[in-house]
Amino acid sequence: MKRLSAGGKSVRPQNGFRAKDKIMKRCKITILQRTLNEKLAREYAAPGFTKCPMMREGQVFYADYAKPEGFCDEAWKAVYQYVFALSHGAGKFYFGDWITKEGVAICSCNDGLRPVIMKIERTDEGSSISYEPVE
Repeated sequence: MKRLSAGGKSVRPQNGFRAKDKIMKRCKITILQRTLNEKLAREYAAPGFTKCPMMREGQVFYADYAKPEGFCDEAWKAVYQYVFALSHGAGKFYFGDWITKEGVAICSCNDGLRPVIMKIERTDEGSSISYEPVE
């Protein structure tokens, strides 16, 4: 692995990024679990509050640079950095002491009362631009 220079010292990249992986890859986002914090919901939620009505366990989305069709806007804000990093070749996050499997992140949306848990995994499928660039 290529070493980078930091203040005259040679350091090894810690994020698993491989510069040779220049083709952006698509990521698969799988909805693993919809949760509900019942204690907090009893205290703060409106009557009739339930688990997330937008996502379903087992749902699968594919993404790269843009939010997938039908994917919750708030959930996208919480996970798009992981999708972007994995799409561009990131391996393990946080010095490898978080998720043991390379190319995978387990994330949740930002809803504190009913977070949705998602698995994001890089695929081998290359990404393609689905828009006309502005000249």
